[in-house]
Amino acid sequence: MAIIINLDVMLAKRKMSLSELSEKVNITMANLSILKTNKAKAIRFSTLESICEVLECQPGDLLEFKDE
Repeated sequence: MAIIINLDVMLAKRKMSLSELSEKVNITMANLSILKTNKAKAIRFSTLESICEVLECQPGDLLEFKDE
């Protein structure tokens, strides 16, 4: 079982760069890159909330469950 973070998909839909998102949510590029490449082991709700606010999306737009 795996949780996939579709941050790259949402960024493409919103025509926003990772660096622009980093500035708007005040999260380092390194931490966003970890999320984008699905290497994150956890995400704080406050971080998820900030990302959803800026990208104008729901958590379900970013997170996906895949049964391996």
